[in-house]
Amino acid sequence: MAPEQTKAPWLLDLLAEGDVYEVGGAVRDRLMSEARGKKPPSKDTDYLVRRVPIDRLQTLLRRHGAVNLVGRSFGVIKFTPDVPEGESPVTYDIALPRAEKSTGVGHTDFAVDFDPDLPIESDLGRRDFTINAIAEDLHSGNIVDPFHGRDDLTRHLLRMVFPRAFIEDPLRILRGIQFAARFGLEIDTLTLEAMREAAYLVATVSAERIAEELNKLLLLAEKPSVGFKLMQHLGVLAIILPELEATVGVEQPGGFHTWNVFEHTLYTVDAAPPRLLVRWACLLHDINKPQCRVVDGDRATFYGHDKMSSKSARQMLQRLRYPNDFIEAVSILVDKHMFTTGVTDKGVRRLIRVVSPELIYELLDLRRADVVAQGKGGRTDDVDLLQARITDEINKKSPFGLRDLAINGSDLMTEFGIPPGPRIGQVLNQLLEAVLDDPARNTRSELLSIARNTLAIK
Repeated sequence: MAPEQTKAPWLLDLLAEGDVYEVGGAVRDRLMSEARGKKPPSKDTDYLVRRVPIDRLQTLLRRHGAVNLVGRSFGVIKFTPDVPEGESPVTYDIALPRAEKSTGVGHTDFAVDFDPDLPIESDLGRRDFTINAIAEDLHSGNIVDPFHGRDDLTRHLLRMVFPRAFIEDPLRILRGIQFAARFGLEIDTLTLEAMREAAYLVATVSAERIAEELNKLLLLAEKPSVGFKLMQHLGVLAIILPELEATVGVEQPGGFHTWNVFEHTLYTVDAAPPRLLVRWACLLHDINKPQCRVVDGDRATFYGHDKMSSKSARQMLQRLRYPNDFIEAVSILVDKHMFTTGVTDKGVRRLIRVVSPELIYELLDLRRADVVAQGKGGRTDDVDLLQARITDEINKKSPFGLRDLAINGSDLMTEFGIPPGPRIGQVLNQLLEAVLDDPARNTRSELLSIARNTLAIK
């Protein structure tokens, strides 16, 4: 616990009346960093308060900021302390000790019993893994570790707190997978078997919660491939991403790839920058290679896999409830990932147009990762050269879309007396084609001249 945090007035008020513990990922990450000799990451922390009834807890906190009770039955408060003007507010989870009991199949099927007088050990005993069942007593500074999670951190071991952990909450299987990948942990044998036995229950977890865990794996793990291989090993991948499961073992003969489609896909993700958009595009860029595979002697071709994979990417991300603009961006990157680097200046401008200036650099990073993951020691100098040309075109403010034209639809209607309708769009697209060929033609007079000739021809 950072000294400046313990001096916060709201925290001092809580310490004066009850027992306050720091719990959750912040404790885990700090102890893990200490065990590995690294600097602890900065992370918002969660607190647990004993011996203060929830009504009194709210009264104390309201003196210092905004209080939002997250369902009285859960005994959790979202607390945002007041901060000086200009500073960014931080929201903390502050909870009373809780005991949970599963009442059915599914992540939300729980009966929650909170009690300010419950021992801290009871609260920690309902958590998923021993490394997350550790607390720090802010009165004494002592670590409360009833399940020996600190030892597991030292041993790089992931171990469940209790045998029914995954049956009661199958989301914990995905959490365990991304913890193992993120922190380089080996999963305890009994824990691994319990995860495997409960894997079928992942189908009951909401799409949004699955997506949340996938995002953490893709963004926070240095090698997300570790997590996806674990998913496949445990039988989880076939449930949440059956399209990716279908790539397992699909060989790519012909000398261009060292690994099969599944392995190549995962290593492409590993090689990509840790940005969610590009890593999702990497994960899905070859998703339909199995359906497009044609073997001819000692080689295989995958014609059309880019277009088909783009459609599948859209469907998969819709199924996982991603935002529409994110789905559209991933779909474009997958669709265009087979682009050619040796193009004319006109070709460069056209590539920027169809991809968009906002996504073009993501596409280049996808290509670089794709080449690395071929496993043949391929170089990406051609991509670097193309990037320099793209940057030059963008800096020159070359026209890439209708909004970049020197005239618009209103100009056409006024100049030529054309009523609103599809014809306006057709003419504007022809004008854009002309300026993509030669940006110097993007002047009002030149575009009106081209439009006049176009309309006369028609």
